[in-house]
Amino acid sequence: MLRILMLCLLVSPAWLNAAEAPVEVDGAMTISVYQAKQLHDLGAVFVDVRPRREWAWGHVEGAVNLDLAHEFSGLSRSDWPRSVPLVVYCDSEVCPASAEAVRLAVEWGYQQVFYFRQGYFAWMLADYPQQKAGLREVATLNAWAH
Repeated sequence: MLRILMLCLLVSPAWLNAAEAPVEVDGAMTISVYQAKQLHDLGAVFVDVRPRREWAWGHVEGAVNLDLAHEFSGLSRSDWPRSVPLVVYCDSEVCPASAEAVRLAVEWGYQQVFYFRQGYFAWMLADYPQQKAGLREVATLNAWAH
């Protein structure tokens, strides 16, 4: 039994991909869960870069899901206003995807990029507004409305 458990740990994709996210990303402001809540209350656009399945299990209320591996590159389109405040997050400090997404947003010229490094788990622990969605539900990003 112990051998099977050890084998599962060694071949688990989560174990192989786990890496601590950087503390800062050049050109962006790293924010705490409390600062994220203030930005949420002010109407900033929250971008969840986790895979759709994880987003469906739970996410920041009103957040849009732009999976880093598939949809996030859509933000590079030139018709998106670059002044929209973006709060980018993943699940926690052990998810480097949010740091990469923040780096790309800054590279694409977004002027107000906030790196919510603590991510959804911190949001959930603070008992801030959350949503769950079915896998077929799609949240759209309408930057012109912000």
